[in-house]
Amino acid sequence: MSPATPATPPAPPRAAARTRPPRRAPVRVAVIGAVAALCATVTGGGAHAIVNGHDAVGPYPFMVSIPMTYAYGSGRIAGVCGGSLIARDWVVTAAHCAEDTPTSHPTGTVRVGSERRHTGGTVRTIVEKVVHPGYDGRDGRSHDDIALLRLDRPVPQQPIEIAARAPRVGADTRILGFGALADVQTAEEWVLSERLQELDTRSAAPSVCLGLKAATELCTTSREPGAMACYGDSGGPQIQRAGGRWRLVGATSGDGDHAVDPKCGNGPGIWTSVPAYRGWIEATLNG
Repeated sequence: MSPATPATPPAPPRAAARTRPPRRAPVRVAVIGAVAALCATVTGGGAHAIVNGHDAVGPYPFMVSIPMTYAYGSGRIAGVCGGSLIARDWVVTAAHCAEDTPTSHPTGTVRVGSERRHTGGTVRTIVEKVVHPGYDGRDGRSHDDIALLRLDRPVPQQPIEIAARAPRVGADTRILGFGALADVQTAEEWVLSERLQELDTRSAAPSVCLGLKAATELCTTSREPGAMACYGDSGGPQIQRAGGRWRLVGATSGDGDHAVDPKCGNGPGIWTSVPAYRGWIEATLNG
């Protein structure tokens, strides 16, 4: 999840786009920028990269890391978002990870299928960004927080299949990310993970999350105390086992109780329900 939406600096040449801000979106520009900065300078293992999670045991060939740049103070900081490979040359992520704004933007490449943020896997260039037309993150976390990134050419990794439907309440799921490892609130303390993290989670009733749109968003709780997605996890996958295989059910979007508790690990998180957007996704890919 992307706790707050990373701030966005001047955007480099961009592909096509309809845009908006990141997951744990509730926190926003200053917070996000700071997070990104720290993330870029330190590596580690652990939770959020999912706070209080653990090193991924995978393999997760569909996992995508998206380098981000944020405006922070008078400079720029490096951050990250997550994504999921859904076709050999298409990635689904959060809308707030795809937009180009004065405070944040993706750097232009992605790394597919690696358990490391800076090495391994396959690197490709983003040539098109399609942000859901309903997304509008100007005033905080927005609904319809989903976007598609087209790559310059296909990758050898196996894409993940989108689940037929959202998980039922109480169903076991798992989240993945390279985000912040510790649940801290100042930029000086933020540390992003170099190693992919995973956390076992559970689908919760929509009423558990604040401001959730039940038809298109998933409320998720952790099976571990004090653990949840955080800064830098935005756009990353929430997956569920079905028929012995992982299926994609969500894309990290925001904090489920940020209005009452700014800490990432203390409460539920919100994910965009990818199955709810299957029609839009298929139309975009086929178009």
